[in-house]
Amino acid sequence: MYQLRLCLLLFISSIVSLQAQQSKKYNSSDIYDAVQKLNVLGSVLYIAAHPDDENTRLISYMSNEVKARTAYLSLTRGDGGQNLIGPEIRELLGVIRTQELLAARRVDGGEQRFTRANDFGYSKHPDETLEIWNKDDVLADVVWAIREFKPDVIINRFDQRRAGETHGHHTASAMLSMEAFDIANDASKYPSQLQLTQPWQPKRLFYNTSWWRYGSQEAFDKLDKSNMLSFDVGVYYPSKGMSNNEVAALASSQHLCQGFGRLLQRGSQEEYIEFLKGAPLNNSDDIFEGIDTSWNRVEGGKAIGNILKTIETNFDFKNPASHVPQLLEAYKLLQSLKDEHWKTVKTKELKTIIEACTGLYLEVSANTPNAAPNSSVTLNMEVLNRSTANIDLVSYNLSTLSTGVSKSMPLTSNQKLNFEEGITIPNNSTYTTPYWLNNKSTLGMYNVKDQNLIGLPETPRAVFVDFNLLIEGTPITITKPVVYRYSKPDKGELYRPFEIIPIVSASLSDEVYIFENDHQKEIEVTVKAGKDNIDGFVQMAYPKDWQVFPLKQKIKITNKGDIQKVVFTVIPPKNQSEGLITPMVNIDGEFYTDEIIEIDYPHIPYQTVLIPSESKVVRLDIKIKGASIGYIEGAGDVVPESLRQIGYDVTIIKPEQISPENLDDFDAIVVGIRAYNIVEDLIFKQRFLLDYVKEGGNLIIQYNTSRGVKVDNLAPYDLQLSRDRVTDENALINILEPNHPILNFPNKIGRQDFEGWVQERGLYFPDKWSKEFTPLLASNDKGENSKEGALLVAKYGKGNYIYTGLSFFREFPAGVPGAYRLFANLLSAGKQESHTLKN
Repeated sequence: MYQLRLCLLLFISSIVSLQAQQSKKYNSSDIYDAVQKLNVLGSVLYIAAHPDDENTRLISYMSNEVKARTAYLSLTRGDGGQNLIGPEIRELLGVIRTQELLAARRVDGGEQRFTRANDFGYSKHPDETLEIWNKDDVLADVVWAIREFKPDVIINRFDQRRAGETHGHHTASAMLSMEAFDIANDASKYPSQLQLTQPWQPKRLFYNTSWWRYGSQEAFDKLDKSNMLSFDVGVYYPSKGMSNNEVAALASSQHLCQGFGRLLQRGSQEEYIEFLKGAPLNNSDDIFEGIDTSWNRVEGGKAIGNILKTIETNFDFKNPASHVPQLLEAYKLLQSLKDEHWKTVKTKELKTIIEACTGLYLEVSANTPNAAPNSSVTLNMEVLNRSTANIDLVSYNLSTLSTGVSKSMPLTSNQKLNFEEGITIPNNSTYTTPYWLNNKSTLGMYNVKDQNLIGLPETPRAVFVDFNLLIEGTPITITKPVVYRYSKPDKGELYRPFEIIPIVSASLSDEVYIFENDHQKEIEVTVKAGKDNIDGFVQMAYPKDWQVFPLKQKIKITNKGDIQKVVFTVIPPKNQSEGLITPMVNIDGEFYTDEIIEIDYPHIPYQTVLIPSESKVVRLDIKIKGASIGYIEGAGDVVPESLRQIGYDVTIIKPEQISPENLDDFDAIVVGIRAYNIVEDLIFKQRFLLDYVKEGGNLIIQYNTSRGVKVDNLAPYDLQLSRDRVTDENALINILEPNHPILNFPNKIGRQDFEGWVQERGLYFPDKWSKEFTPLLASNDKGENSKEGALLVAKYGKGNYIYTGLSFFREFPAGVPGAYRLFANLLSAGKQESHTLKN
């Protein structure tokens, strides 16, 4: 299965990685599609809660078949989920999922927006969701999205009538959409927004329903559908050589960190939307019924529409440049429109079409992928007119310079011009990093104060060039961000965004440092230069009951990009304690305390994330037995590194290495999260793991989802997974078997060990098991029955089989002491022969 997933990843990456790295190159069919879309003045806003919630079939249909301007408003960035392609979780996972959504929209033709809501994990009721999110702020952001995007039609992915029946985030997204529909046109609601936009009333609101809402296809077939519209979203696009479903599958497959890579689909398929509120449809099957989506919609638009319709009807696929004079005529008329919204939207579209028709190539590449403030950068500009249109480069303006650079040069057909400009990055430049991470967030909300940034998928680029052109005598400015273009022998031409970084950054090797006793540890700090000739010192901020030596360490780095490592000795207190340590780099009296995290996957653009450099230190009262642990990796987690922190020797066991002779020497075998969902080889290797237990081994299985388990015999006895979970990280834990060895050896486990847990207690608990299993813990969310499947233990032969849905993969990176103590006991199962239990 792993090889299959890898092949699919490489296939999808080969299709879209070029798009992920550089701007789109339009062929004649693309230009024609863009002209068709230019002639539609209608818009659809699709609303749901998370990345992957969106229905790419419907988004693609609205964008590519209906030709409407279509956007997906995801209330969160998916920060609370799991990651199947790497170790990033929480905020970093949100960065990846943001970019995967943008990659999906590049495929299906939609746009992407967000609110400030933080995905805090699974929620069982919208009341809880809206309390943690801060309902008023998220509602304000939905209203802002409506006022800015100005949709004629809103389509909800989820049903507002299902409170408590499904994910609370899902239901909350629909509830907020319903409320925002009613108040977005009310100037008394969120009036501060109206300094930047205007009230807006969408025409109607729908719910994108399906058979799964009603339990079965049979039940849905019997349903009265008089209040619904349906669309065959399986239409074929000759200009793309693909059907809508194929486009949608490619878009959905961008969600690779969630394991959404899938086969393409073809053929007829019905999608249904249920009318909820707004203007009645009057027996029409047109979602835009009563809305003029032609250019006649706006005052002064008729003349523009006549020109553009003629181009569409008589489009010259062999020579799109022949339409440039007409396009320019439409462009000039467009600049006189009074409707600022459609003027802005359609000007952007039209400039893109003119650029594509002329084959105009404008690129600005820096000689380095990043630079610090006050650093010098060389920009290489390539300007090329690949048509017979008369184009002059009048001048260009660099965002870092106060005055433009005059050129007044004709762009002769297919004769490339290259310019080189040296710039200095201003001292007051903002660092390149996701804007929603700039300020400390709460559990449910990101802290963004700038209204202009709220909802944007990513931070606007700080360094760009405006090319001021005369195209057939018409002045047009085209803006290009600065990029970094380079090549690799095994990959060819590659692109990265150009980014502004601090002059120096510092990082610690681990997110958490566990001190299992009061012995000192050496902690390494890596300092990286963001510019040449860094000279200063590093010191540490640390909790008052800890000690760090030396107080300062000298650093001197000659070349940008080089690193210097320094080691501090950290001495914990005698008793259990926890706190944060932060490296502080002093350069010329200014302290730098951030680290740079780089995220590099082929299906999304390279990402630079700047976050505070801090790690948790924990003086832990813990004992361990055994030493050698084998770990079978599942989805990305940091459990192996965490176990090494408390003194275990952890060996990663590849699926193909699972054999009796390779398992026998380990004190315990741990299987990573969701391994039985994603590791195909376990179908064939499971018998060796169970034999290992039977012969006296200790096997710990971490959570798997209830769907898609690869093996028939997950355990040596009957064990049935469910979707049961306890989402309240502070939910009371009842210890069912207080005298059980696992709760007593080598560490005495009590309720205090479940304090300070994050995000949840656990997930996908078994709900049925055979009598051989002993449940050790019980817990439940408010108003629910007790769930006893969080930790199950069974003797099998001479050994111990343990299944746990507790979220150790979240607790370890958060440095939760009790999670480490309990897991140490799981690893020590069967090693307490000489231990006498005490009640």
